[in-house]
Amino acid sequence: MKTRQLGRSGLGVSAVSLGCMGMSMNYGEPRDRTEMIVLLRQAVELGVTHFDTAEVYGPFVNEELVGEGLAPVRDKVTIATKFGFDIDAATNKPTGKFTSRPEHIRAVCEASLKRLGTDVIDLFYQHRVDETVPIEDVAGTVRDLIAEGKVKHFGLSEAGAETIRRAHAVQPVAALQSEYSLWSRDPEADVLPVCEELGIGFVPWSPLGQGFLTGTVRPDQTFNEKDVRSWFPRFTPEAMKANMALVDHVKAIAERRSATPAQVAIAWLLAQKPWIVPIPGTTKLHRLEENLASADLELSAADVEELTASASKVEIQGGRGTGHEEYK
Repeated sequence: MKTRQLGRSGLGVSAVSLGCMGMSMNYGEPRDRTEMIVLLRQAVELGVTHFDTAEVYGPFVNEELVGEGLAPVRDKVTIATKFGFDIDAATNKPTGKFTSRPEHIRAVCEASLKRLGTDVIDLFYQHRVDETVPIEDVAGTVRDLIAEGKVKHFGLSEAGAETIRRAHAVQPVAALQSEYSLWSRDPEADVLPVCEELGIGFVPWSPLGQGFLTGTVRPDQTFNEKDVRSWFPRFTPEAMKANMALVDHVKAIAERRSATPAQVAIAWLLAQKPWIVPIPGTTKLHRLEENLASADLELSAADVEELTASASKVEIQGGRGTGHEEYK
């Protein structure tokens, strides 16, 4: 597996890494814990060195899963987790609000360290911007946690360019994690340029468009009520039918390059910048192997240009569906 540097942070990771959320939530029933522990260890054997989780995934259980799965190889991998969602202590369910008060960040850090079974968090993201707390206070709190040896690197997620600048001035931001793929190109206008300017790595979540870009989703497909796609605007039958034009372009390149659509979609991201590290998620070994092979698929400049131009001509139907459509 090839490796990449997340900006100028000094954090080197596998060029294609692993998002672990889907093992515990958002795409149907949580997967069998034992099977997922096996998959995490298989990922390491295949060269993955960077794993992404968050306290809100589950909540809590995904961190525990990742911690147990990676315990035997902890010295060979980096683990990213996140703070910032308000979780009701009585029900262990997210309230739908954000909170990044300094005392909350500290409490999450301590709890995440225990669940992960580690003494340091390699990359600690603010999961969503909390407009009630100055970003300088957030960055300052993480700076203190770094000084105390509990965190190594600071990250932001779904943040806007000005927020990134303000945070970076207090504590250098190692990575920004936001949705980015051929059908979600929002970061290109302002966010990617500021990342390049400041030397910040970029970690695209959902690089396969919640699976849509793999070409395996049918326009008439329905989804389990525990699958976020059952209510995401881009997955209504009408939207899927319209958005399939983008998949057709990806399939055309894939056929020419003897690759799969998923591999082409990830390779396109890798071709954008050398400090971009996608984190596709999966619960299946054969999909993991397929996704990781994207690191060895080098699209030509003509391929990248053709795919970018073709994607630009497709008017994607439906919002991203996260409920946080605008960067803050």
